[in-house]
Amino acid sequence: MANTPQAEKRIRRNERRAAVNKARLSRIRTQVKKVESAIAAGDKAAAAAALQVAQPELLRGVAKGVIHKNTASRKISRLNKRVVALG
Repeated sequence: MANTPQAEKRIRRNERRAAVNKARLSRIRTQVKKVESAIAAGDKAAAAAALQVAQPELLRGVAKGVIHKNTASRKISRLNKRVVALG
């Protein structure tokens, strides 16, 4: 339980930031799933287009501190490799 006004404000702030970060992470996961489903369907054009949308979303997550830089780089690299392999 917060004992000071500052601690109460910090709790409110943390709840707001957690909601924003959760939404951002959900958006990233959705875009990655769209790429993966296009790859599973074997549609190279759709997969490449979905990757073009997912990549900036991942990098934005890095900039906002939601995911680690290496995690985003790894995901982008692996997705890109799978898209190229479709051709």
